[in-house]
Amino acid sequence: MNTTSHSPLRDDRSVWQVPAFNTLMWLGRRYKACVVIPVINEGERIRNLLVRMHALKIADRADIIIVDGGSTDGSLGEDFLRSQDVRGLLLKTAPGKLSAQLRCAYAFVLDQGYEEIVTIDGNDKDDPEAIPRFIDALGKGYDFVQASRFLAGGIAENTPKSRDFAIRFIHAPMLSVFSGFKWTDTTQGFRGYSRRMLLDPKMAIFRDAFTTYELLVYLSYRAPKLGYRCIELATTRRYPKGEVPTKISAVRGNFSVLKVLFKACFGAYNA
Repeated sequence: MNTTSHSPLRDDRSVWQVPAFNTLMWLGRRYKACVVIPVINEGERIRNLLVRMHALKIADRADIIIVDGGSTDGSLGEDFLRSQDVRGLLLKTAPGKLSAQLRCAYAFVLDQGYEEIVTIDGNDKDDPEAIPRFIDALGKGYDFVQASRFLAGGIAENTPKSRDFAIRFIHAPMLSVFSGFKWTDTTQGFRGYSRRMLLDPKMAIFRDAFTTYELLVYLSYRAPKLGYRCIELATTRRYPKGEVPTKISAVRGNFSVLKVLFKACFGAYNA
């Protein structure tokens, strides 16, 4: 597909640092919007999410693309994915965690010419009914749309108390102060981005500095600083009772997240 007309920043493509990945399934682009779902061994959670999205007819508004970090649980069979209207399956083969997966996916979708990119976690905690509202906001000119369970109308169910405290009193307030935009919910990955923001060389998202959770924090900090239009939308985020489906460990993982937060707010990842 020829995407020459989509961006004057095309020449910068040669300097992108994109982790190695394989395209296991690709049925082609249909819309200008896509939904990127990062997963690794989500089992029934990703299958449940895709069934919910299928019932909501999300595929009538956007192409669904999964980026797998190396699942071994058999949850991503091609027949099942096709039955749920998934258009693409990418497999990251290089080292790295979430940010590396996202760099693979964003490079792919930008190369395909997508204008509006929504990302939702594959662990079935977020209600996908909000996805059309994200696409609508991007279509109205917003560059960064962030889900928030804490806005009026949002729902936060069974959120671990330590996670709730850290978001409300450390993570979101700090990013709000340093970015200049009032954020309320900054750790979750349910978001929407414009093509022009992701391609901005001042943003420079395709760097090997982003391997774990750095990219999410960096974008929340950097986008408002560069003058991009940001908005939060009220959404529902439910943790299952008695289980915390997250790849972030309680102590070491949370310390790492706070370390990344401080580095981002003090400009350590700025291009």
